[in-house]
Amino acid sequence: MSRLHAVDPSTATGKTKELLDAVKGKLGLVPNMTRVMATSPAVLESYLAFSGALGRGLLDAKIREQLALVTAQENHCDYCLSAHTAIGKMVGLDQQQIVASRGGNGSNPKTTAALTFAKRVLETKGQVTDADLGEVSNAGFSEGEIAEIIAHVALNVFTNYFNVATEVEIDFPQISYAEIA
Repeated sequence: MSRLHAVDPSTATGKTKELLDAVKGKLGLVPNMTRVMATSPAVLESYLAFSGALGRGLLDAKIREQLALVTAQENHCDYCLSAHTAIGKMVGLDQQQIVASRGGNGSNPKTTAALTFAKRVLETKGQVTDADLGEVSNAGFSEGEIAEIIAHVALNVFTNYFNVATEVEIDFPQISYAEIA
């Protein structure tokens, strides 16, 4: 059970109802994370805006999910690992790619460079070196794509920390950071 109240979409009103209805309209369901975020419409609205904007960015859905997986693994967020494993499968990642992504490995050198860079952003708390930037750039990522990798790490750190701190009840097939095989 979550440490913060999960808002029931059927009894929500005002801005909270509007936001939860938008989530349901887009996903067909209202995940527990968004129900708990809805205790503060500002939190849910900021998450939806940030996520929505990045979803229309330069990086494709597969790499976005791989970035979410490596970030969740590094931050020990079982909720996000569970959610992004399910979403990763929906966007075409196979089980081997999902497990490899959690460890920072892609199925090609370019994807591996993005995941390695994401891990460096996490490990250094953003204090990456010129060499780190050079490696991801040399792998074929534009400055805009590099900016989005950093932004995806930040977005996923937000959701990881939110879910870990509030112990949001997992409503996807459960995956544990401790079980990487």
